[in-house]
Formats: sequence, C-alpha cells, structure tokens
Amino acid sequence: MPRRSRLRRTLAAIGALVLGGSLAACSATPDPESAEVPEGDGPVVAFYGDSYTLGTGASDPSARWSTVIAQQHGWREVNPSVNGLGFVNARGAFGEGSGDLPDLIIAADPDIVFVTMGLNDNFRYDSSADLIREQISADLTRLNDALPDARVIVVEPFWYTEDRPESVSTIIGWVEAAAADIDADYIPGASRWLDGHYAGSDDSWMASDGLHPDDTGYAHMAEQMDAALAALTPPL
Repeated sequence: MPRRSRLRRTLAAIGALVLGGSLAACSATPDPESAEVPEGDGPVVAFYGDSYTLGTGASDPSARWSTVIAQQHGWREVNPSVNGLGFVNARGAFGEGSGDLPDLIIAADPDIVFVTMGLNDNFRYDSSADLIREQISADLTRLNDALPDARVIVVEPFWYTEDRPESVSTIIGWVEAAAADIDADYIPGASRWLDGHYAGSDDSWMASDGLHPDDTGYAHMAEQMDAALAALTPPL
C-alpha cells in the first residue's frame, strides 16, 4: 500500500476516535464553571481551544499549559475548551447567540483571548475544506468585533504525530492569514512543539492514550508558549 494511502487511513482512524470521544461533550454545554470569571484583580484571559488547551491527558488541570502560564502571569483563566472541537469539527452551534464557545468567551469580557484551534479540523478537511476556511475567518472576526478592547493571540494549530498530512500546513496557513486580517498577535511553530516526543518515540511526552500530552508535554508547551509571549510586541 502506498505511504500516502496508509497515512490517510491511519489519520482517518484516529480522527474517528477523536470525534467519537467528543460527541457527547460537543452535544452538551461546556462545564459552566470553566466559563466563569474567577474572583480577583488580575487580567481576565480566555482560551478558545480543543483538548490540547483543555488539558486532556494531564494528571490534573493545574498541569495544563494554559493554567501554568496563567498562574505565572497572575491571570484569571477562563477556559471552556472542549475535547475534539474544531472551527468546524464536532461543532453543533455557530454564530452570535448560539451558545457556542465564542459566545462564552465574549460573555467573559476578557482582556486577552487565546485562540488555539484547528487540529481537529484536519479530520474534516476532505469533506469541509471551504467551510473550515470560512469559519476560521468568521470566528476570529467575530471575537475581534465583539471584544474591541481585548488583545487577541492566535496560536498556530497544535499537532500530535510525526506524520503530517498536507491539510496541516494548509489549515495553519488559513489560521495565520485570518489572524493577520484582524491584526491579531500570531504565534508560529506550535505544531512542532512536541516533535521528537510523540507516542512511540524513545522519549515520549504523550499520555497513555497516545493522542494527548502528559504532564511533561504540557510543561514543555507552557515553556514554549511563555517564550513566544515574551517575544511578542509588546511582550506578555
């Protein structure tokens, strides 16, 4: 069997696992507590993401990269991220007033918004490429328009395996272009942050499911993210 066919079958099978595991989560409202703004005086920072931002695979939510950097910076974290979610993948609602994740982010009225989406859309690319591209732009424009005083930070979509279908670079390009359209900060390179440490490697940073980082992986992601934030203009 040609390598491309094997890769396509492998990714389709894993994509089915990711999607199948997320159906219940996406048909239900995200944990209400995760969308509440914590008490305190620090900046409110909201995270619009999937399982890699939710922290699936970590031993505790405190070990996920978003919470690590929020604590380091004195931020109040709002993180209603959902397993398996994409701009299109496993998404049951779209648009203002629909109750989707952007609605929850906007309702929190954050000072900073992180967008870390796109990984799971690779599993819908063959059937929904045009819709994915349109929805990336729609979501970023909506967040920017509804939160004119917030700083929007768009992160290159994460990735989870050494094999990279062509859709990975294509979706990364769409995300980067949409970020530029709204003049958001953009953090490149995040799809490579786990390179050399995927499931099956001699020095794996992946949890037992083979799909998500473990505590070591999330700690490395936090280090990479913190360095990338420090390199922004102005830095964070």
